Amino acid sequence: MKNIKHIDMKGFLSFFILHELNKKCLCGDELAGLIGKRKRYKLTPGTIYPTLKRLCRLKLIKMKQKGRKKNYILTKSGKIELELLYKTFNKLFSGLKNKIKR
Repeated sequence: MKNIKHIDMKGFLSFFILHELNKKCLCGDELAGLIGKRKRYKLTPGTIYPTLKRLCRLKLIKMKQKGRKKNYILTKSGKIELELLYKTFNKLFSGLKNKIKR
C-alpha cells in the first residue's frame, strides 16, 4: 500500500491514544508500537510523549508508575471525550465512498 503524500494524519494521534487506552492500560512504547503499526511508520518518543503529557494535563488519561514503567489509563473524562469523538467522526465520515470516479 502506498503512503499518503500530501495530507498528514498528525491530528489523529490524540484520538488513537484514547482509542487504544479504551481497550487496556498501556505504556508509551506499547502505544507507539500499536499506533505506529496503524499509521505505517514508527512513532518517536518526541511525538508520543508530549501528547501523553498533554492528555494527562487535560485529565483525559492518567499515568500510573509501576517500577520504572509508566502505564497510562483512560479517565472517566477521557471516556466521555472518546465517545464524543466517535460520534463526531461518524457524522463527518458517514456516506463517504472509497471509489474514485475516473
